[in-house]
Amino acid sequence: MDFDEILKQVPIDDIAERFGVSHDVARQAVQEGGAVLVGGLAKNARTDEGSSAIEKALNRHEGFSGASKVDDVDQADGDKIVKHVLGDEKDDVVEKLTKSEKTAGGIDFGKLLPILAPIIMGLIANANKGKGGGIGDILGGLLGGGKQGSSDAGGGLGDILGGLGGLLGGGSSSNSGGGIGDILGGLFGGKK
Repeated sequence: MDFDEILKQVPIDDIAERFGVSHDVARQAVQEGGAVLVGGLAKNARTDEGSSAIEKALNRHEGFSGASKVDDVDQADGDKIVKHVLGDEKDDVVEKLTKSEKTAGGIDFGKLLPILAPIIMGLIANANKGKGGGIGDILGGLLGGGKQGSSDAGGGLGDILGGLGGLLGGGSSSNSGGGIGDILGGLFGGKK
């Protein structure tokens, strides 16, 4: 699974209409919000407790095949997912994403993330089905993957997170192997 699969399951045109922005701005916001959510899941999956909690949540989202409209998404469930994934940093992260000039303009990430969260959880659940505990591999593939397809894709969600690194409090990590970890460390206050 790569990021393009996530984009195919998200009602980008409906999001654009709801937020009063262009398709391109909505797509960029979905990429940025998706990167933050997948990155947060990957951070949580580093611990046995976090990985177990993610596995339980994924079981509840198995079979979800995306949404054709925003109204098809259980946003209350999405809000719970966002709160769990981002924890105490949720409000700060949402504010930084919404107000930054580095992110998609005109998008309220506080409203967008709960739309994206159930879709992403469903896709990850379906990709993980029958793999017996490969959640870290799937999340890692999403963060670093997506490069096989088109060369203009610019990499996976990890590249998007890298671009948001300064915004989210992470350091520049172009030479360090733990770039995503550094960014997420800044995003989540260095918690493990």
